[in-house]
Amino acid sequence: MDFGLHIGTRGCLTTRDNIMAMARDAEAGGYAIIGVADHLIVPVQTDVRYPYTADGIWPGAPTGECFDAIATLTFLAGFTQRIRLLTSVLVVPHRPAVLTAKLLATADVLSGGRVIAGIGSGWMKEEFAALETPPFEARGAVTDEYIRAWLSLWTEERPSMNGAHVKFDNVVFKPKPTSKPHPPIWVGGESAPALRRAAQVGDGWYPVSNNAQILMNTPALLKAGIDRLHRAAEKAGRDPASIDIAYVWFKPPEWIAKTEADGTRQPFTGNADAMLEDAAAFAAVGVKHLIVYAQQPTIEATLDVQQRFAEDVVRKS
Repeated sequence: MDFGLHIGTRGCLTTRDNIMAMARDAEAGGYAIIGVADHLIVPVQTDVRYPYTADGIWPGAPTGECFDAIATLTFLAGFTQRIRLLTSVLVVPHRPAVLTAKLLATADVLSGGRVIAGIGSGWMKEEFAALETPPFEARGAVTDEYIRAWLSLWTEERPSMNGAHVKFDNVVFKPKPTSKPHPPIWVGGESAPALRRAAQVGDGWYPVSNNAQILMNTPALLKAGIDRLHRAAEKAGRDPASIDIAYVWFKPPEWIAKTEADGTRQPFTGNADAMLEDAAAFAAVGVKHLIVYAQQPTIEATLDVQQRFAEDVVRKS
């Protein structure tokens, strides 16, 4: 199992110097992946609950700060050498399909084949409206069709598509991505539609620990989700072993043990030995890539957390 960092492009990670410091430190520390969150425009008010916090408020809402995720990956590609670059996750309907395929392919070529397309269908209706996307209610079907368009553009010599939301023909799409056959697609989300999408078109499944409706914050709960994925893969005629498993632990590691409501210790809290046990437990249920959220209010505190976790867990696992 390897390890990665998830970042939100807000707060201390909205400056050139701080993003460079974070990424260089991550690469030197042995992390394999940097995952970058995706938002393009932030509504002042939203009636939709964010699924990954207890209060339903998206952490970026107070400031509204965000960078484009694919542009950020391309920036990261320019000064890193090894670390893989992940959209965590890209909201597929937010950008036209052909444009997104070109942006991801550009980042992949310029990074030497290090891009991973983490994808989701989105949750914030007001953001869809501001971007004048296809209807929010059709986001699942739009996501599926856009992904098919990407695959055509990335892999076919003469790509074409005549879908409900994407139409193109008589086009040349070059250069093709460096990653072969294409940048891996990791399908985010814990719901039944997300599992179906991962089973049908995903190179990997990329759930998050703290979806309030579908908690996967223990190895046992995650294992149950992986079992559901495997059943969906078999139904889709795929070998379950062909689908990679990545996982976001969406809380910063803490070196003081914290207790859950049932009296058990919260994973990735406590001493280094406890955290190593947590990592081993998630690896045992099938996780191949474990992404943690280390971002803090200041760059100094962020670097301290990611360095300490690298020393205590990443380089010892």
